[in-house]
Amino acid sequence: MGVSQGGMGGSVSLSVCEQLLCIGASLPHPRTWWFTEEKFGQAEKTELDAHFENLLARADSTKNWTEKILRQTEVLLQPNPSARVEEFLYEKLDRKVPSRVTNGELLAQYMAEAASELGPTTPYGKTLIKVAEAEKRLGAAERDFIHTASINFLTPLRNFLEGDWKTISKERRLLQNRRLDLDACKARLKKAKAAEAKATTVPDFQETRPRNYILSASASALWNDEVDKAEQELRVAQTEFDRQAEVTRLLLEGISSTHVNHLRCLHEFVESQTTYYAQCYRHMLDLQKQLGSSQGAIFPGTFVGTTEPVSPPLSSTSPTTAVATMPVGPSVAGLAPPGEAALRLEVTPPASGTRKARVLYDYEAADSSELALLADELITVYSLPGMDPDWLIGERGNKKGKVPVTYLELLS
Repeated sequence: MGVSQGGMGGSVSLSVCEQLLCIGASLPHPRTWWFTEEKFGQAEKTELDAHFENLLARADSTKNWTEKILRQTEVLLQPNPSARVEEFLYEKLDRKVPSRVTNGELLAQYMAEAASELGPTTPYGKTLIKVAEAEKRLGAAERDFIHTASINFLTPLRNFLEGDWKTISKERRLLQNRRLDLDACKARLKKAKAAEAKATTVPDFQETRPRNYILSASASALWNDEVDKAEQELRVAQTEFDRQAEVTRLLLEGISSTHVNHLRCLHEFVESQTTYYAQCYRHMLDLQKQLGSSQGAIFPGTFVGTTEPVSPPLSSTSPTTAVATMPVGPSVAGLAPPGEAALRLEVTPPASGTRKARVLYDYEAADSSELALLADELITVYSLPGMDPDWLIGERGNKKGKVPVTYLELLS
């Protein structure tokens, strides 16, 4: 059936070829073209089952939130954006990040140098040295926290994004290609069958000469071959799609294991952060005690234990009122010397040194030696010789007991 046949024969050959080109029975559909047709709603699309779609949505959500948590944790550990960029470049170049002093360590260095120049034996110089030592310990604790958090938390998150997620994305793209091939084969078979049915039921020519019937039968046989070929291609495409869908499904179900791993890393991050803040609290409490014990020598005549905090008042409208710091909780009592916990409170208040105090926060007594407090109530407080400066004796009616200074606003 070449085009060299005269008369109607040439028309038959041209008509069949045109139809073959129109349905693409022997030519593959470009994936980009088919994907565009799907987006415009002009081509059918093989839909994945609901479970598979849920796995895809959960994987995308895991990836997006992991990226956000990773980035914000990096900001928490290293607020300086320039330093973060430098660390990123060193990491990409597979080189060791140079050691960098923390802000606390740098502050400690400046304070120590200032004390050396201004006079280490003066009250100001001595205090600078004490605060510098505390800041140095805080800086070392911060360094340990950053190192531990980077290894136990940031590294697993990066490994997921740069390892597992890249593998999942690669297999998903491959599944997308297999689906486009499958949909193209389905459409090709559908059009080939429609053309075959039309060639079988409607003759190509209205003339009744035997030669035309022979040509029509040849066209029908050609369409039959094209249908067989399209069916074979469809079976191959379906097999490849099913195999790739199973591989992708297994990877997506592995997101559950990723969540378990990230949960463990999150617990380790909280533990390291708790350790860091506990160390900071202990260092600052030691510093507070050191400054409190030397306060009487620096400022003679000061009422020990009931003095205003070192930090300035939060409000300038009440200069006669001392503003307490944030409460540190009942755990402070556990840091007092053992002998003080068994302090007998059946004592008479001193003739002088009692003051009124307003309670800032509710406080639940840890034992019988302490006095429970309610916010906004007024009590009488005073100090006893040898008491921890962080505690006072409080009286309310016929009840008395130890109360933490940080829960009180001392009134003049």
